Amino acid sequence: MNMDNWMERVIYGPKKPFPLLSYPCVQYLYVTVKELVCSSTYQAMGMKMIADNFDMLASTAYMDLSVEAEAFGAFTVYGADEVPTIIGKLISTEEEADALQVPEVGAGRTGTCIEAIHKAMTVINDRPVFAGCIGPFSLAGRLLNVNDIMVDCYEEPEMVHKVLEKATAFIISYLKELKKAGAHGAIMAEPLAGILSPDLMSEFSSTYVRKIVEAVQDKYFLLIYHNCGSAINHQVEQLMETGCKAFHFGESADMPMMLEKLPKDYLVLGNISPSNGFNNKTPEELNLMTRRLLEQCGTHKNFVVSSGCDVPPNTDMDNINEFFKTVEAFYYRQHLWDMLG
Repeated sequence: MNMDNWMERVIYGPKKPFPLLSYPCVQYLYVTVKELVCSSTYQAMGMKMIADNFDMLASTAYMDLSVEAEAFGAFTVYGADEVPTIIGKLISTEEEADALQVPEVGAGRTGTCIEAIHKAMTVINDRPVFAGCIGPFSLAGRLLNVNDIMVDCYEEPEMVHKVLEKATAFIISYLKELKKAGAHGAIMAEPLAGILSPDLMSEFSSTYVRKIVEAVQDKYFLLIYHNCGSAINHQVEQLMETGCKAFHFGESADMPMMLEKLPKDYLVLGNISPSNGFNNKTPEELNLMTRRLLEQCGTHKNFVVSSGCDVPPNTDMDNINEFFKTVEAFYYRQHLWDMLG
C-alpha cells in the first residue's frame, strides 16, 4: 500500500477515527493482558476482532514500552491485567554502556510481536496495519532508569549518547523486520522526550528519531510519532526535526495550536484522555468531550480524532462505542452542512 496516497485519502476523503485501541480486545478474547502480550496468535486475533468491531482508519498493534528494553536484558514485571513495565536499571556507568550488546532482533518478545504482525496481515486486508515500537530516548530511559536519565543528560551526556546509538541501531533493525512482516507503518512511542527542554530534545531524541525515519520510512512504510509528554506544546520545532509526517499527541497537547503550527499535509492525531475520558467517564460525558474536541479541530482536514494514548484494557465497551458514534454523527452533520450550504 502506498502510504503517501493513504495519507492524502485520509486528509481529503471521508473522516474516520483512529484511537490507539488494541488492549480492550482482551474482553473479546477472554484472556489476561499477560497472556495477550506473550502470544502472537492472541495478538493477531485481538487486532482482527477490534478491526471487525470498530470502523477505524487503520489497525494498530499494542503499545508496549517494555518489549525492546526486555530484549536488551532489562527486568520486566508482568501483571495479569496490566501492560508490562520495566523496573530498576541495566546501565549505571559509561563502561557498562560500552559493554552493552545490541541484541538480535527476535530476542525477548520482539519475535512474538513480529510474528503477530505477520499473522495479522493474513486476516486484516481492508485497512493499513501499524506495528508498534518505542522511541530511542524512551528506550534509553528504560535501560538507564527513567528518573536517572534526566540527570545523566547533564552529568553523563557521553554515556547517554552511547546508549542512544545502540538503542537506535536496534530499533532500526526491529522496524525493518516488522516491515518485512508486512506492516504498513509503525507508531513510535517517544513519551519520555516530552518532558525535555527543546534543546535537550533536539540533542537526545529528535536527532536519533530522524536516523530511524531516514532508515525505514518510505512511501510504503509510515512512522507515526507519538508523544504524550507534558512539554510537547513547546517542542514543535523539535518535532519537525524528526522527519516524521504524522504525529499523535497526548492529552497535554494543545491540539488547535498544533494544527496551526504543523504542515497541513501532515497528519495530526489526538487527544481524548484514555484515563480521564475513555476509562473514567460516562458515555454521555465522553460524548461531550469528543464533541468539544471535534468542534475545535474538526474543520482541519489533516486532523484525525484519537485517544491521547493507548486505551486501557478494561475500558467499558459502551464508552468506546459512544466515541465512535459521536465521531460518525459529527462528520455526517458536517457533510450535510457542506452539501446544503
